[in-house]
Amino acid sequence: MLTKLHLEHILFLDIETVPELEHFKDLDDTKKELWEQKTKYQRKDEFTPEEFYDRGGIWAEFGKIICISVGYFKLVGETKNFRVTSFHGDEAKLLKDFKNLLNGHFSQAKNLLCAHNGKEFDFPYIARRMIIHGISLPYKLDLFGKKPWEVPHLDTMDLWKFGDYKHYTSLKLMARILGIPSPKEDIDGSMVRDVYYKEKDIDRIITYCELDVVTTAQVFLRLRNEALLEESEIKKVMVI
Repeated sequence: MLTKLHLEHILFLDIETVPELEHFKDLDDTKKELWEQKTKYQRKDEFTPEEFYDRGGIWAEFGKIICISVGYFKLVGETKNFRVTSFHGDEAKLLKDFKNLLNGHFSQAKNLLCAHNGKEFDFPYIARRMIIHGISLPYKLDLFGKKPWEVPHLDTMDLWKFGDYKHYTSLKLMARILGIPSPKEDIDGSMVRDVYYKEKDIDRIITYCELDVVTTAQVFLRLRNEALLEESEIKKVMVI
């Protein structure tokens, strides 16, 4: 069935998130208590709430999105290009810009969103942060009343499960086993918080996020048993 999907109808995406504030001490007392309650199961007795706060970006209630990178295929005859761009800066603005992209270019019934572990992380995280900022959800993220087969989301990790709901495979592992050239990343997900708050180097984060979008698209091509993108076919663009 994957081979029946038109590549140009799919928007590939990835997000990078960090704790909403740099330090646990910057939270007000109520938020500190709520954080303690929210993370109690994950922390067990190994970490205090403050020690665990470096993972605050995982939860939409305590984190924020600092970058959304997107990519899409452009096919002209036998020529295949993959174009990548990113939204970053003020969270409310980047969410509005992303929404405008969806509404303007990927709002039709044929359009789908694709991310690695997107159903568990990227898609709900974006939707929750939009609601927090008072931004009405675009159709592609508003799942209320939709039947499972009507949800316009693809997830490369979900596709790899083949019905095995307990199975988790990282994007990096999938790329490795599927023979996808490993991108030259100088950071990983665990470093994003420090690169953002301490080094204040958003460009490094954007590059990392865009590489993940390209890798997700490459994984999708392999799942369709198609040739991978050549480096010359990947283009960074400023706007869609």
